[in-house]
Amino acid sequence: MLSPSTTKARRAVTGTKLVLLSAGCVAALALGDPAFAQTDAAPAAQAQDDTGGDIVVTGFRSSLASALDAKRKDIRITDGISSEDIGKFPAQNITEAIQRIAGVQMSNINGRGSTISIRGLGAQYARTTINGQTFASADFKDGFRYDIIQTDLASAIQVVKSPTADMDTGGLSGTVNIDTVKPLAYKGPRFIVGVKGYNSEYRGKEVTPKVSGAYIDSFAGGTLGVMANVSYQKLKDRGDYVFIKNWYNAGVIDPDVRVPGNFRFRRIDRDTEQVMASGAIQWKPSDNFEALLQGEYSRDHTRYTTRQYVFGRWASSAVKVNGKANGIANNITISNFNVDNNTQPELRNLKTQAYTGTINWQPGDTWKVHAVAHYTKGDAALYEWASIDEVNFAQGGTLDISNPNNIKWTTQSLTDGSVWNNTNRTWFAFVDGATHIQTAKDKAAQIDVTKDLGWHGVQSLVLGAKYHHESFATNAFRHDRDGDVTDPVKFPEFNYIPNLGTTGQLVTNFLDGAMSIPHAFLSTNADVWQSLLASKGITVPDVPDWPSTYRVDRYVPAVYAMANVDTTVGGMALRGNLGVRYEHTHQNVTASLTDGTGSDAALLGQQHIIQDYGNVLPSASFALDLTPKLVARFAAAKVLVRPLLNSQTQMADTISTGISQQKRPFTSVSAGESRLKPLTANQLDLSLEFYHGRGNSISVAGFYKAVKNGTFTQFYCPTSYNGVALNGVTTDCQSADLKSDYSFSRVLNDSRTIHIKGVEFSATENFDGFLPVKGFGATGNITLVDTNSSALGTGFNLRDLSKFTANITPYWENEMFSVRFSVNHRSSYKQDAASSFFVNGGEIHTVRARTQMDLALGFTPNKWLSFTGGIINLNNTHEDAYQTTADTFQMASRTGRTFYLSATTKF
Repeated sequence: MLSPSTTKARRAVTGTKLVLLSAGCVAALALGDPAFAQTDAAPAAQAQDDTGGDIVVTGFRSSLASALDAKRKDIRITDGISSEDIGKFPAQNITEAIQRIAGVQMSNINGRGSTISIRGLGAQYARTTINGQTFASADFKDGFRYDIIQTDLASAIQVVKSPTADMDTGGLSGTVNIDTVKPLAYKGPRFIVGVKGYNSEYRGKEVTPKVSGAYIDSFAGGTLGVMANVSYQKLKDRGDYVFIKNWYNAGVIDPDVRVPGNFRFRRIDRDTEQVMASGAIQWKPSDNFEALLQGEYSRDHTRYTTRQYVFGRWASSAVKVNGKANGIANNITISNFNVDNNTQPELRNLKTQAYTGTINWQPGDTWKVHAVAHYTKGDAALYEWASIDEVNFAQGGTLDISNPNNIKWTTQSLTDGSVWNNTNRTWFAFVDGATHIQTAKDKAAQIDVTKDLGWHGVQSLVLGAKYHHESFATNAFRHDRDGDVTDPVKFPEFNYIPNLGTTGQLVTNFLDGAMSIPHAFLSTNADVWQSLLASKGITVPDVPDWPSTYRVDRYVPAVYAMANVDTTVGGMALRGNLGVRYEHTHQNVTASLTDGTGSDAALLGQQHIIQDYGNVLPSASFALDLTPKLVARFAAAKVLVRPLLNSQTQMADTISTGISQQKRPFTSVSAGESRLKPLTANQLDLSLEFYHGRGNSISVAGFYKAVKNGTFTQFYCPTSYNGVALNGVTTDCQSADLKSDYSFSRVLNDSRTIHIKGVEFSATENFDGFLPVKGFGATGNITLVDTNSSALGTGFNLRDLSKFTANITPYWENEMFSVRFSVNHRSSYKQDAASSFFVNGGEIHTVRARTQMDLALGFTPNKWLSFTGGIINLNNTHEDAYQTTADTFQMASRTGRTFYLSATTKF
């Protein structure tokens, strides 16, 4: 047993090292970009240690204290987390760690955190930077995907909610800056090596590995520092989903209620292999000169295997309504219908790289020069192909959704391969799919000159300029071969279709045995189908999909001026920043003009749509130290977001026609998006923060945004098209004779002003002052958001908005052991087809409220070795959705728990 004096000495050494490391993380935030550098101009009063006793500052508590120190010293409205927080919090990726920041919400894919939203605005409205500069998102249509970033990359993360004039535009909801380690700021062991194992509950007993290593050192008397970090990991997970995608409107089948139009099973297995590396060289030969070169690289290779049963779309004449409530038919019988057995593999190969060179130079006592050159590129190669078999279920089935927690589906056997035969077969496709090759680039140069004044409270003036060229390009292709069972001469593969009973893949324990549905089914084997097609000498080439091929170039010069304020008002310290930024945007969209016959359309030529616009963007941020412990903040700014791109973006007007899988003619008309205006918003922020003791605080913040020119997708159905009378039903647009399907959509700017307002509460507290056992504490936050935005599809809307979110993490730790239990809650939120596959065009569903619990355990036997284990989604929560009313089923999912165990050594 250690003596009291030895224990106290170890505390001092450990605490000192961790405080130095945390201080390095905070300092790193100030070095990466002038947006962060200027906040150091007038540091806040030092935190007062009023606990009156010996404080044990270890890993998690140190990270909380570090984040609060950074928040207190900043003049802006910010929140953040530091390296110990990310490294030891139960998280597979940065998304799952960052969700604890006040106002941040996380969205899942297969149960793995993937994207974030801040203060109610979707992922596309949060700008993401690394070391203060753009980090290209390889798959730029999906919003920034945080799940491709391993936690090892970051030393600290800061969410800036009120911008200053020297920050790049694009963060309507906020800017997330991920900072990497700067070598000379790190005071610790030179080598860090870690191993980790993951197990996803629904993928069986297989454990996937992660290995990581970092080297950090300094030379030449501490003037030259180097850092290299590399990590490799594999992940496997699975998601099971049952859902209704199509609905018949009232009056089609039943005069009073909407009726489900089909029912689907969907299982997604995901296998991921990731490599991430970062490096830095930092040279500081004197106090007045520093040069820094940083590089980051991320590679994510993921295979999705989707196995899906589509029951229907059943004919309206085959449906009998047995029960109804709340405007919905909740029990129906279908006399017979066709079933699609669809297996779709998808490869997503993503790669992003970024290189940043920074010079900080002080040529005189009152002059500072900051210069940055930056390049980043993201590449995405997305391939999908599906093998589809369709037969008729002559015995029909019964669907009962009267209890959304236990839906019932009764139909014939899903494991009897004999049903899938040529006599019963209605349609097939050996291969249907798409290829998308995407590239995002950003090249930038920036220079800032600061003149220290110390004149009547104006501490310094900053003049700066930045030029960057960003480009987004996608080349799209289709590879489709839809077979006709009535024409075996044209489609000889009709006679080669594999026997499902011998080649099919059996899916078991579907939806984890929940609900009264079949929990096993045979799925087609896409790899066998396509290898068989190749063996018969039948090829399906990639054909250019011109309507989905485009390029966007934006050339953006900007100039800005700021005044940093450091004065006193009534004996109270006032720190602040006043600034204005002017940006000119020259945008060139290259779109494809086609003959209007769909994805196989012939290219008629290219169209260049050019836009030029300039924007003046003022900003102001002030922090007033009311007392040594109480800080009040005010911030106001005008922000700009240029037109965003997503998976449904098409730049040219397109008209697609064809025959659907259900043998129904369809026509799809989509208006191009090349002339959309940028979104702007005026925003205000106020906060009051109380700091008491190191690492303790209570704060409340209010925010308001007035948004103009927000975009929205409008689905509509005219009364006629090209001389054909239509039914006029937006969510089920058909010809008046109900024999052909139509879809009409356009993306528009909303000229109305949309108001967003909200309140954030956060607190961090250690309980050493009033508990006999040391080491207990908690951190948490609550965010409330409200808006007057229109209903989805009628105007700019904050889809994925949870009006209430809450996070709390109680913990206990000492020098050797730690326990953390985290609870994350978000209230219900709405989605449309733009944000969820499970919603049909023109429809809306509401994802139910969800609470997730995570547990992390730590063991550190000495200063060189530590172990961490935990469970993500301890309470096995899942995302479900309802249609129309809260007691109406639309979608249910299961993704299971994730278990992990890691070991890290430092030397």
